[in-house]
Amino acid sequence: MESKIKTLKPNELLESYMCFGSKRNDTFKQGYEDFYIASLQDLTEISQPPVPPVKAKTHSLIFLTSGVLAMKAGFQPIRIHKNECIVIPAGKVFSHSVENYNEGKEGEGFICGFSDDFLIGQIGSQDLLTSFEFLTVWGNPIIKLKNQAAKYLVHALRRILDEYATNGLHNKLIIQSHLIASLCDLNVDYQPLSNHKNRTAVTLTNRFIELLHKNINTRHQVSDYAFMLNISPNHLNKTIKLITQKSPSVWIRESLINEAKVLLFQTDFSIQEIASELGIDDQSYFTRLFKKQEGITPVDYRKLIDLS
Repeated sequence: MESKIKTLKPNELLESYMCFGSKRNDTFKQGYEDFYIASLQDLTEISQPPVPPVKAKTHSLIFLTSGVLAMKAGFQPIRIHKNECIVIPAGKVFSHSVENYNEGKEGEGFICGFSDDFLIGQIGSQDLLTSFEFLTVWGNPIIKLKNQAAKYLVHALRRILDEYATNGLHNKLIIQSHLIASLCDLNVDYQPLSNHKNRTAVTLTNRFIELLHKNINTRHQVSDYAFMLNISPNHLNKTIKLITQKSPSVWIRESLINEAKVLLFQTDFSIQEIASELGIDDQSYFTRLFKKQEGITPVDYRKLIDLS
């Protein structure tokens, strides 16, 4: 079953969460569906928080040169400071509350969005996409750079921003080459979410998270994922707990609720329709599941979105 959840293009995100006007048009150039870069200061001036749970078609990279920034990637609260970076891969649910926005108003740095196609461009290949684990749904979204690497990254991002601000995407090759260099700088200091010595277990966990991301609206049982991974449910349960300290059933529940939140915001579907979209036939069960995770019902959550 094809999901009704929209993975938003940058222009759809802009229309929902950015003020109209010359400042926005100056910041985002033609072709920003594939690539854009801006200073966080400029973005703050045109932002309209909050950003309820959404998915984007582009990868998002945020690097701080000063201050603090907080948001959520999936169910994971994230906070970064100077010389730290957040990477939200394409298709991963993220959100930004009013409280997060107010806390990060003084933060300075860069935000960059780019598609796989732009990254590959003229000089890349599909292999390039697998070189950066932080662009995957199982990757660690937080990267802390050492001082020298941070200096290199600032230089590269400033060069990209200058080129983009002056010429838009006219000289794509210049931007692409500096973007690849920036990702390589990030890769040097990137640390996986788990450095567990059992690499087989880590690999299995990553495969589980990827399968969960792709199948959450149709597969809700631990046994479903164990079957796809050709292992027993007991083995999957032990492995996921070992590496993430959460059971597969908790991962499944959190992923379901994330998808539900996106649907509650993006659509006017009834609660029954949202439950059905997520592969749940029993509306009452869905409501109980949502309330167990969030402390409020789906109806009340939608009311909070409307108030914001």
